[in-house]
Amino acid sequence: MQTGILRVLRATAASWWRHKELRRTGQTRQAKRLERETVLRDLGYIRQAATLPNAHVICGEGGTFLHLGWTTVSSFAPIKRFPVATLVVARGTPFIDIRPVIDVIAFANLPRVTRVTRDGSVDPDPCGPGTSVSLTTYIEMVEGLGARITNNPRPRQSA
Repeated sequence: MQTGILRVLRATAASWWRHKELRRTGQTRQAKRLERETVLRDLGYIRQAATLPNAHVICGEGGTFLHLGWTTVSSFAPIKRFPVATLVVARGTPFIDIRPVIDVIAFANLPRVTRVTRDGSVDPDPCGPGTSVSLTTYIEMVEGLGARITNNPRPRQSA
């Protein structure tokens, strides 16, 4: 793992109000333990984003969401204030910015992205209503509604 990523994750963990309060009250050992746990958890999310085929980050007016198959990591903050999401996008995970989308009803009615397991097989997802589509199909649909895409996983088309 790159030193820069660890530096960002450590600084983020140390800046949490709870960890600062523990240090202020002399509970440095507990603060360090919690910060270490936080960094390890976030490193796990970054590794998953790099290995899962349908991992993606989506950002809208309601916050930023990192979708990792069955796991979703979210923040009410925009992506620039969500370091884990910023790091995975910088490392190449697809980013879907839905803030420009005006037709929220059409967006809400889109199918969900199919969950793909680590071995590449499609998760049958027996629970939950509605249909599901591949990440590339989903990107085409949201792009048609005005979303901006970064790190597009679709193959480039020659003109």
